[in-house]
Amino acid sequence: MKTTIAVALTVAFSTLSAFAETALEIASTFETQKIEAIEKYMAANPEAKDIDGALSILIGAHLTIGKMEPIPAFLEKRYELQPKGEKADVETVMNEILRPYIETATITNQRDKAKAFITRFKEDLNTHPQSAQINQYVDQMAGSLYLPGVGDKMELAFTDTKGKDVDMSKMKDKVVLVDFWATWCGPCIAEMPNVIAAYEKYHDKGFEVIGISLDETKQPLVEFTEGRGMTWPQYFDGKGWENEIAQRYGIKSIPATFLVGKDGKIIASNLRGTQLEEAVEKELAAE
Repeated sequence: MKTTIAVALTVAFSTLSAFAETALEIASTFETQKIEAIEKYMAANPEAKDIDGALSILIGAHLTIGKMEPIPAFLEKRYELQPKGEKADVETVMNEILRPYIETATITNQRDKAKAFITRFKEDLNTHPQSAQINQYVDQMAGSLYLPGVGDKMELAFTDTKGKDVDMSKMKDKVVLVDFWATWCGPCIAEMPNVIAAYEKYHDKGFEVIGISLDETKQPLVEFTEGRGMTWPQYFDGKGWENEIAQRYGIKSIPATFLVGKDGKIIASNLRGTQLEEAVEKELAAE
């Protein structure tokens, strides 16, 4: 006789110790046993009508215990079971599958896998009456996949506002802060004194700053940087949020900063206040 999800979970929980020391331990034990029971149930009943529900339980249990790596694969299995094209349940596939897929893939560094999934997702819903709106919403959600992460390399080469060529590949053995900002951005301006202080303190020791301005007018940018003593190079193309470098790296909010180490790889992002100086000093001292 086929088992059901409820029976599988009841059997699993019956072995739970009543003497766990903390609430977290109790919850973790429950979720771990839930995962084992559901996986066993799915293996024994691969054609069961409630497989989609079983996968949802698995995903929830993994989220609870903070084990994110397997979740994208479970979400792909859920996606396989959903109607496609004109019959697609957009709310379900967008909110219950695509959104958590992007979030967990970003956290677990499965971004390439998520990008491939998004391409397939768009193709599958291409015949849906709302395909244009769906694609736009998907692109907004997918922005985080293109954000550089720790360990990634940033490659920048451009001519700055003063006509000077800037190329990060030539900044070997330097520590570089790449700062996406704008003169109209309040939080950017509030943080700028910390960036200036770090630059003045460590520039002679090998610290560089590269500004990527999302301003749309050049003159206010030039006046602002000159007035504040921001002597480092600035990239400006006048496109605001459509700034080409910002688009390339998936920047959807500012300030967004990336600290690049001597090896050319990102070591931290969005450092604030004294955190920036501490990280710069540590990296400059590293051999």
